[in-house]
Amino acid sequence: MIDISSKDIVKREALASGKIRLKKETLDAIIRNDVKKGNVIETARIAGTMAVKNTALTVPYCHSIPISGIDLDFNILNDGIEAICTVKAIYRTGVEMEAIHGVMVSLLTIWDMVKYLEKDENGQYPETMVNDIKVIYKVKS
Repeated sequence: MIDISSKDIVKREALASGKIRLKKETLDAIIRNDVKKGNVIETARIAGTMAVKNTALTVPYCHSIPISGIDLDFNILNDGIEAICTVKAIYRTGVEMEAIHGVMVSLLTIWDMVKYLEKDENGQYPETMVNDIKVIYKVKS
């Protein structure tokens, strides 16, 4: 792991986003809160929050960072759901990996909760896709 002990402690913030493409029927079930496993958006928010806080446990060279704020938002789109994660910390290294991790685990949680709705007659997922994972910005001040 890289030695960051000589870096200044400053305010850090990063925002990442990503999307999961879903069938219209699946989106309707999510909106109606009619999914067997429960409230999809709130469960994805909790999973993403836990992921941000535990990034260093799954990404080997990430430092364990004292997170000071996490904000996870979700936008229902015509063809899926967008997850947007903002992470803040006052520390020696950035939080963009934590923001990306929050987005990815949120989207994975959504997929897990609705996979029975997304499968085709052969048990495959021809329309379901996670994409557009990106860091929108990272800043330090």
